[in-house]
Amino acid sequence: MSDFQDVAGTDDVDNLDTRVDVDDIGVNPTSTPTFREMVDARYSRRGVLKSLLAAAAATTLPPGVVDRKAYADAKDAGKAGAGSASTLTFTELRNVIDENHHVSPGYDAKTLIRWGDPVLPGAPAWKPGVADADGQARQFGYNNDFIAYMPLPAGADQSDASSHGLLCVSHEYVSSELIWPGVTDKMKTTEAQSRSEIKAHGASVVEVRKGAEGQWSVVNGSQFAKRITGDTPMVFSGPVAGHARLKSRDSDTGLECRGTLNNCAGGVTPWGTVLLAEENFHKYFSGEINDAVEAKAQARYGLPNPDYGWARYEERFDLKRFPREANRFGWVVEFDPYDPTSVPVKRTALGRFKHEGATVALNHDGRAVVYSGDDSAFEYVYKFVSKSAYRPDNPAANRNLLDDGVLYVAKFTPRDVKWLPLEFGDGPLTEANGFHSLADVMIETRRAADLVGATPMDRPEDVEPDPVSGRVYIALTNNGKRTESQRDATNRRAENKYGHIVEMLPPGSGTDAVNHGADTFGWRIFLQAGDPSKPDHDAIYHPDVTRHGWFACPDNFAFDQRGRLWISTDQGREQDLYGIPDGMRACDTDGVGRALTRLFFACPAGAEMCGPCFTPDGKTLFVAVQHPGESGRTKRSTYDDPITRWPDFDEQTPPRPSVVVITKQDGGEIGGA
Repeated sequence: MSDFQDVAGTDDVDNLDTRVDVDDIGVNPTSTPTFREMVDARYSRRGVLKSLLAAAAATTLPPGVVDRKAYADAKDAGKAGAGSASTLTFTELRNVIDENHHVSPGYDAKTLIRWGDPVLPGAPAWKPGVADADGQARQFGYNNDFIAYMPLPAGADQSDASSHGLLCVSHEYVSSELIWPGVTDKMKTTEAQSRSEIKAHGASVVEVRKGAEGQWSVVNGSQFAKRITGDTPMVFSGPVAGHARLKSRDSDTGLECRGTLNNCAGGVTPWGTVLLAEENFHKYFSGEINDAVEAKAQARYGLPNPDYGWARYEERFDLKRFPREANRFGWVVEFDPYDPTSVPVKRTALGRFKHEGATVALNHDGRAVVYSGDDSAFEYVYKFVSKSAYRPDNPAANRNLLDDGVLYVAKFTPRDVKWLPLEFGDGPLTEANGFHSLADVMIETRRAADLVGATPMDRPEDVEPDPVSGRVYIALTNNGKRTESQRDATNRRAENKYGHIVEMLPPGSGTDAVNHGADTFGWRIFLQAGDPSKPDHDAIYHPDVTRHGWFACPDNFAFDQRGRLWISTDQGREQDLYGIPDGMRACDTDGVGRALTRLFFACPAGAEMCGPCFTPDGKTLFVAVQHPGESGRTKRSTYDDPITRWPDFDEQTPPRPSVVVITKQDGGEIGGA
């Protein structure tokens, strides 16, 4: 997800272009060789085109490098006329960026819950511009991101599962300049404001119900209502629990933790729990680290590089005093939404890095596989494979399923994906390289991945398995820092401003025996984003994509019940430059409409689209509109003078991140049957 950090002295519009995207801060020092030479050796231009043309009669594409010619040939082979290839029947929305949101004609998109709305019983009324930490701890948090819809009752069948449930929503970060009057520097908030910001992080659980007229609403006073914040007590489990490097101010045992921060995308387990992924945890910590070991380890995660001034009031965020506190963040957090009294657990076997999400697939043998991307430039793609199998008949057996297994990191070659295990004592992960146990490997996951030779990617964000085909899709948002010499088979473009999507093919894809636990996958480029009308963008889509359907910076995915891919985007400040909105696009992943993306929903100015989530019947789509009104490349936006006041449009109210619920006016499936 995007968040921008102002460089000192950039308070005026002329200097906005100097802001730094905190996801793009380069901290990967490795010199892992690229695959450029191998690509050149194995794929001459003539050879690539020859192999693609040989496959033109098929509607699926060969592994490895993919050319736009293959999409054109696939469409022609299917004898589909222009505009008729897609199975998605909604009317494509036209590109629009203004103060409001927009959705395809024939659909309703209504605000369901906003920052500051009540979650817990007795929550006070929200007051714009007023710092109230206790109140915020009972209200809906800021910058909603991941959304999970959990049916009520737990395990409800298809007929009941889509009209009554829980929404579990993460809260990634706060935009101080849009929360507080007169604030232009996040480092200079008051103590009351800072403590309120801590409470605005975490997650919210609310009960929702679909009424007789098809309208969704939040159930006030629900027994399931829950708020998780930056102060909520949690525990550690897995190989790092109790380790000395987890001991800090609030725990002399290394078994407890206070709060979760920067919760980006997430996941849902087959046993009915929710996973929250801690992403850019580095920006909450200030101070120089005096501990030499920790200073080197934390530098690999971009610390110190604070974006908030919380350390002035909360000493646990002062790295000079507590150099190990940062080790307590950067994990995946599991909690039970059906039990509001449950204590969240940080699952350390899934590794410590800037997790974009944690999506779960069941392997053919019942083992749980968790996919995650490390959302920074030149970082890696991971999967965790549990040791034991999921037991649907024994819930207690699944409680700690994610504590024992193997974490792998991906190495892409021109032909396949090799999953490299990150196990203590294996290869370079030894005491000679500063690893004294599996706990050290998990705390320093990035460095371990460097040493085994993982492939640096173009900001890997969501990694989402398709429940229909079993294929796995990686959103690579962008990487403007990749040079010509750093191009490789999987990250083909230098200065990749637009991003791309990679499709991984586990053995058995398309069957009932998909092997997500395999050591080797196939892969291919699904599409390369950018404007297909501009040759220098080197965009690859279906040839029928319109000027409204192309996009930049893929971020999160969702699959509808028919296996079609829904793509949310996050251009950050580049929205001003490209002139296209962030929002939702959708396309087929197979057949003659493969990669024919179409615009369905447009966010208001300054916002990105997050957390797409369907109900099981496919008739409701929940989406998170994050940071509406945030500054762009050329426009400064503040609490006092925002570029939009969405969704309230009240002159006394700043823009408010909100969850939007989308339904079809005739009650049918989203996207069309």
